[in-house]
Amino acid sequence: MKPRSVAARLPNVCLPGADWADCYELLHLGERITAHEAARRALGSAPRWVRKLLALRNRIVAPLGLKAGAPFADASLIGAFPIPTGSDREIVLGLDDRHLDFRIVVEVRDGPADSQVIGITTLVRRRNLFGYFYLAAVTPFHKAIVPALLAQLNEPAQSILN
Repeated sequence: MKPRSVAARLPNVCLPGADWADCYELLHLGERITAHEAARRALGSAPRWVRKLLALRNRIVAPLGLKAGAPFADASLIGAFPIPTGSDREIVLGLDDRHLDFRIVVEVRDGPADSQVIGITTLVRRRNLFGYFYLAAVTPFHKAIVPALLAQLNEPAQSILN
């Protein structure tokens, strides 16, 4: 099954004041997993094209003062994202910056039969005009990246590293 876009709800307690959100869901037919495991598998090992795109983003925005994310080797992170809160059903990751704050909410709930529905909601609170411009510029990439990351959850383990 492929990820699908679903309506995201605002306001959201995971980022009060968020003024932009989207959500993608995937019907997961494999073994049952927690939100932490889903986040680790989806966000912790991005496909090569996503890693290259994010590296390019980091080179472009560094002179503008945007955070590039934390080092990937830090055990308190998933991918480059700190984990403010989490449970078996929901984990919240994210960063605050002077231009915008964002949260990635990975949620796992029971689906039909033995399946699970895994959702990734992105929440953004834009702080200034640059935050609005930045989000407008990255949204087309975001709409390709998030479903690709989520789709990895239904792929065999060896293909996740490609």
